[in-house]
Amino acid sequence: MTAHRQVAALPLRRTKSGAVEILLVTSRTTGRWIVPKGWTSKRLKDCKAAAREARQEAGVKGKIEPKAIGTYRYVKAELGEAAPIDVAVYLLSVRKQVKRWPEKHQRRRAWFHVLDAARKIAEPELSSLIGALERLAKPTPKAKHALVAA
Repeated sequence: MTAHRQVAALPLRRTKSGAVEILLVTSRTTGRWIVPKGWTSKRLKDCKAAAREARQEAGVKGKIEPKAIGTYRYVKAELGEAAPIDVAVYLLSVRKQVKRWPEKHQRRRAWFHVLDAARKIAEPELSSLIGALERLAKPTPKAKHALVAA
Protein backbone atom coordinates (compact mmCIF):
# COMPACT_ATOMS: atom_id res chain seq x y z
CA MET A 1 0.00 0.00 0.00
CA THR A 2 1.38 3.41 -0.99
CA ALA A 3 1.58 5.98 1.78
CA HIS A 4 -0.26 9.26 1.44
CA ARG A 5 1.66 12.51 2.03
CA GLN A 6 1.07 15.34 4.47
CA VAL A 7 3.06 18.32 5.70
CA ALA A 8 3.47 19.62 9.24
CA ALA A 9 4.72 22.79 10.84
CA LEU A 10 6.77 22.60 14.02
CA PRO A 11 6.16 26.03 15.57
CA LEU A 12 8.90 27.17 17.93
CA ARG A 13 10.10 30.23 19.76
CA ARG A 14 12.93 31.25 22.03
CA THR A 15 12.00 32.70 25.42
CA LYS A 16 13.76 35.69 26.96
CA SER A 17 15.85 33.27 29.05
CA GLY A 18 17.02 31.51 25.86
CA ALA A 19 14.96 28.35 26.21
CA VAL A 20 13.32 26.89 23.11
CA GLU A 21 9.59 26.17 23.28
CA ILE A 22 7.42 24.15 20.92
CA LEU A 23 3.75 24.91 20.24
CA LEU A 24 1.48 21.86 20.17
CA VAL A 25 -2.23 21.67 19.40
CA THR A 26 -4.80 19.05 20.29
CA SER A 27 -6.30 16.70 17.75
CA ARG A 28 -9.94 17.45 16.95
CA THR A 29 -10.96 13.81 17.34
CA THR A 30 -8.93 12.40 20.24
CA GLY A 31 -7.67 15.50 22.04
CA ARG A 32 -4.08 14.20 22.09
CA TRP A 33 -1.18 16.61 21.52
CA ILE A 34 0.04 16.91 17.91
CA VAL A 35 1.75 19.39 15.58
CA PRO A 36 -0.29 21.34 13.01
CA LYS A 37 -0.44 19.22 9.86
CA GLY A 38 -2.47 18.72 6.73
CA TRP A 39 -2.51 17.62 3.13
CA THR A 40 -0.09 18.84 0.50
CA SER A 41 -1.34 21.33 -2.07
CA LYS A 42 -0.86 21.51 -5.84
CA ARG A 43 -0.80 25.32 -5.61
CA LEU A 44 1.62 25.69 -2.69
CA LYS A 45 5.14 24.51 -1.99
CA ASP A 46 5.13 21.98 0.84
CA CYS A 47 6.71 24.41 3.29
CA LYS A 48 4.03 27.02 2.53
CA ALA A 49 1.28 24.41 2.96
CA ALA A 50 2.77 23.58 6.38
CA ALA A 51 2.73 27.29 7.32
CA ARG A 52 -0.92 27.45 6.24
CA GLU A 53 -1.74 24.57 8.61
CA ALA A 54 -0.03 26.40 11.49
CA ARG A 55 -2.19 29.48 10.82
CA GLN A 56 -5.42 27.47 10.59
CA GLU A 57 -4.86 25.00 13.42
CA ALA A 58 -2.70 26.97 15.88
CA GLY A 59 -3.15 30.64 15.01
CA VAL A 60 0.55 31.35 14.52
CA LYS A 61 2.53 33.03 11.76
CA GLY A 62 6.24 33.27 11.19
CA LYS A 63 9.22 32.26 9.09
CA ILE A 64 8.94 28.74 7.68
CA GLU A 65 12.11 26.91 6.73
CA PRO A 66 12.12 25.80 3.07
CA LYS A 67 13.58 22.34 3.81
CA ALA A 68 11.97 19.69 5.99
CA ILE A 69 13.91 18.75 9.13
CA GLY A 70 12.66 15.17 8.81
CA THR A 71 9.65 12.96 8.31
CA TYR A 72 7.51 10.63 10.36
CA ARG A 73 4.81 8.10 9.57
CA TYR A 74 1.48 7.56 11.26
CA VAL A 75 -1.62 5.55 10.46
CA LYS A 76 -4.91 7.28 9.73
CA ALA A 77 -7.79 4.87 10.26
CA GLU A 78 -10.35 7.32 8.82
CA LEU A 79 -9.01 6.71 5.30
CA GLY A 80 -9.99 3.04 5.47
CA GLU A 81 -7.84 0.02 6.15
CA ALA A 82 -5.48 2.04 8.36
CA ALA A 83 -3.76 4.04 5.61
CA PRO A 84 -0.12 5.03 6.27
CA ILE A 85 0.66 8.74 6.04
CA ASP A 86 4.20 10.10 5.55
CA VAL A 87 4.53 13.59 7.03
CA ALA A 88 7.32 16.06 6.15
CA VAL A 89 8.05 18.40 9.09
CA TYR A 90 9.08 22.05 8.61
CA LEU A 91 10.37 24.39 11.33
CA LEU A 92 8.33 27.56 11.81
CA SER A 93 9.95 30.37 13.83
CA VAL A 94 6.88 32.01 15.31
CA ARG A 95 6.70 35.78 15.00
CA LYS A 96 3.02 36.33 15.73
CA GLN A 97 0.37 34.49 17.73
CA VAL A 98 -3.19 35.64 17.05
CA LYS A 99 -6.15 35.55 19.42
CA ARG A 100 -8.64 34.31 16.82
CA TRP A 101 -7.97 31.67 14.18
CA PRO A 102 -10.12 29.28 12.08
CA GLU A 103 -9.89 26.22 14.38
CA LYS A 104 -9.77 28.01 17.74
CA HIS A 105 -12.97 26.41 19.01
CA GLN A 106 -11.93 22.93 17.86
CA ARG A 107 -8.44 22.70 19.42
CA ARG A 108 -6.34 23.79 22.37
CA ARG A 109 -2.81 25.12 21.92
CA ALA A 110 0.03 25.30 24.42
CA TRP A 111 3.76 26.04 24.50
CA PHE A 112 6.06 23.37 25.95
CA HIS A 113 9.78 23.06 26.64
CA VAL A 114 11.34 20.89 23.90
CA LEU A 115 11.66 17.72 25.99
CA ASP A 116 8.16 18.11 27.48
CA ALA A 117 6.74 18.50 23.96
CA ALA A 118 8.60 15.38 22.81
CA ARG A 119 7.10 13.39 25.71
CA LYS A 120 3.55 14.55 24.89
CA ILE A 121 3.72 13.31 21.28
CA ALA A 122 2.49 9.75 20.67
CA GLU A 123 4.30 9.15 17.34
CA PRO A 124 7.84 7.92 18.19
CA GLU A 125 9.50 9.33 15.06
CA LEU A 126 7.98 12.79 15.59
CA SER A 127 8.85 12.67 19.29
CA SER A 128 12.49 11.97 18.34
CA LEU A 129 12.52 14.84 15.83
CA ILE A 130 11.26 17.23 18.50
CA GLY A 131 13.64 15.91 21.15
CA ALA A 132 16.59 16.48 18.82
CA LEU A 133 15.81 20.21 18.93
CA GLU A 134 17.07 20.31 22.52
CA ARG A 135 20.45 21.27 21.02
CA LEU A 136 18.89 24.65 20.14
CA ALA A 137 18.27 25.30 23.83
CA LYS A 138 21.94 26.18 24.27
CA PRO A 139 22.22 29.62 22.64
CA THR A 140 24.88 29.93 19.97
CA PRO A 141 25.32 32.93 17.67
CA LYS A 142 23.69 30.98 14.82
CA ALA A 143 20.80 29.55 16.88
CA LYS A 144 20.19 32.90 18.55
CA HIS A 145 19.34 34.48 15.21
CA ALA A 146 17.40 31.49 13.94
CA LEU A 147 14.59 31.92 16.45
CA VAL A 148 12.50 34.89 17.39
CA ALA A 149 12.34 35.76 21.10
CA ALA A 150 9.03 35.06 22.80
